[in-house]
Amino acid sequence: MLITAIWPIFALICLGFVLRRSGFPSDAFWPAAERLNYFVLFPALLFSSLAAAPVRDPQVLRLGGAALATILIASAAMALARRVRPSPAARFGPGLQGVIRFNTYLGVAVLASVGASVGASGASALAAVYLAVAVPLVNVLSILALSGSGAGGRRGAVLLLRTIFRNPLILACLAGIAVALSGVGLPFGTGSFMKLLAQGSLPLGLLCVGAALQPEALRKDLPALAGVSLLRLLCMPALAVAVAALFGLETTSALVLVVFSAVPSAPTAYVLTRQLGGDGPYMAGIITGQTLLSVLTLPLVLWACGAV
Repeated sequence: MLITAIWPIFALICLGFVLRRSGFPSDAFWPAAERLNYFVLFPALLFSSLAAAPVRDPQVLRLGGAALATILIASAAMALARRVRPSPAARFGPGLQGVIRFNTYLGVAVLASVGASVGASGASALAAVYLAVAVPLVNVLSILALSGSGAGGRRGAVLLLRTIFRNPLILACLAGIAVALSGVGLPFGTGSFMKLLAQGSLPLGLLCVGAALQPEALRKDLPALAGVSLLRLLCMPALAVAVAALFGLETTSALVLVVFSAVPSAPTAYVLTRQLGGDGPYMAGIITGQTLLSVLTLPLVLWACGAV
């Protein structure tokens, strides 16, 4: 059941990689597709999911707290490791992002597929709640980690605020939560419109993930790449299981926390790393290596956690 639920997701990633390498439909298509998904389709998915989410449910609040705890504990551990083994921000920033950032498209797609297979109702709505908490936090921590590589002081502060308040995912989450709290719903067919937009988000996003893979970036830094991948793909989900037990999360909330802790780092981490003067090839290697390895580790993690 698990293989049946997950293999189409990775097949879409592979298809995106093959299409990009074959030059179809064109090199200009993929940046445009990423922008369309990032600014329109995926925000519509988050907004429509959060607008109908039970945001007043105590279990939802516990999931938000568990998300904060998981990310902050991992970040603190990375900071302590940096004290023992110092590294410049240009290297530490990609390493931290490789541990705490997550591929939103892959995470939501896995939850939609696996959740339906195991009867975890409401997984998509809870995924939107997780993202509402985690997306702003990981963006702030990522910028702070990279701030020593050319973005310190006033420029770093301005970029931090600009990144947060111009991030369409964060804005969509805030708007969705506001609608959910107001209780007015989405009138005049707005909900159907948003759901139609959202239906195209995950397939296009997964194709773009495959198109962004850079296997050539794996040719160096193999020990460092292996270490960060181990932390992200195996240690983070183990931490998520412990935090879920500590917070007393029910099955679906725990599944959301574990899946987003087990998926590879986000391709957008490469863009941020380049923007702030970090080690771009290292970040590209982390993203590519983790995405390839997650084909094996993600089913293993879900099986070990009893998702099936």
